[in-house]
Amino acid sequence: MGEMSAKDALRVRRVYEPPEPADGARVLVDRLWPRGLSKADAQLTEWCKDAAPSSELRRWYRHEGERFEVFAERYREELAQEAAQRALARLREYAEEGPLTLLTATKDLSASHVNVLTEVLQEGG
Repeated sequence: MGEMSAKDALRVRRVYEPPEPADGARVLVDRLWPRGLSKADAQLTEWCKDAAPSSELRRWYRHEGERFEVFAERYREELAQEAAQRALARLREYAEEGPLTLLTATKDLSASHVNVLTEVLQEGG
């Protein structure tokens, strides 16, 4: 199984930003549909809910910075579960075929689940 080549092959963007040709496969990795966004405007390749944190974990975290490390650990545990493993396999397939852009409605990308998800995908494990 090939590892993800260039880091540029994997991008993270807010789903509200207009699509760009360089996005490649556009995959929403949030559990909830982004508020106020039409399916047409999103131009998604896929909505991969199973790659997102559980609703319980998301509600507990509430994007409180001091909880991020614990959140990241718990989210990695969730990503080890079967449905999440299938979702990760799908995302890796997209990344092997060309550019992959992970999309989220989250405002603060640096403290979001997408950061953890990107690390897990790049670890390839």
